[in-house]
Amino acid sequence: MAFISKKRKVANTKVDATKSYSLKEASTLVKEINTCKFDASVDLHIRLGVDPKKADQAIRGTVTLPHGTGKTKRVLVLCTPDKEEEAKGAGADHVGLDEFVTKIEGGWVDVDVIIATPSVMPKIGKLGKVLGPRNLMPNPKTGTVTNDVAAAINDVKGGKIAFKVDKVGIVHASIGRVSFTPEKIEANSQELLNAIIKAKPSTAKGTYLKGVSMASSMSPGIAIDTKGFVH
Repeated sequence: MAFISKKRKVANTKVDATKSYSLKEASTLVKEINTCKFDASVDLHIRLGVDPKKADQAIRGTVTLPHGTGKTKRVLVLCTPDKEEEAKGAGADHVGLDEFVTKIEGGWVDVDVIIATPSVMPKIGKLGKVLGPRNLMPNPKTGTVTNDVAAAINDVKGGKIAFKVDKVGIVHASIGRVSFTPEKIEANSQELLNAIIKAKPSTAKGTYLKGVSMASSMSPGIAIDTKGFVH
């Protein structure tokens, strides 16, 4: 049997496993049950009534959280030399091309977001095996393949996040930190849920939002009542 710490046991008693909480209630409760000494991430796990194997139901997109994620994103820009100054000026943490392609081939992925210009994509295609599983592959749909690298960097640094449904139909996304006020956690959560509801494919049958839970690092999940959302 897995060891459960005293703090986790106390946290477990505060969450009613038989209840679905409103987004407002969950945003307050997630702070109360945090067991970490560090500023833990607050995540949403959204189970969707889609078949990710079907191309038109492989939900993905981006959303700008009104209060950011609370985490400073490390950004790598892969581009030709003529774009390097623009990228550095906009606050990119790493800028280049061939040296980073080689590093990534060797397993280096010490960044949160990779932005690329269209002209260098042929060189980056071979990195799919390394970047794909980590959701780091630049993609035009998420705004990370673009010639306007400055705007893309500003979006990412300003709280823009990408979301993508996994193989079993669940979207996992960090929407803040436990240091955020309940109001900020609620607003960020609502913004993400709105974006996912908006991305509902016309071919999806039955219930779309099948389940939503909120949790901070190493804390129990809080089930959220989905009846209040139009979907």
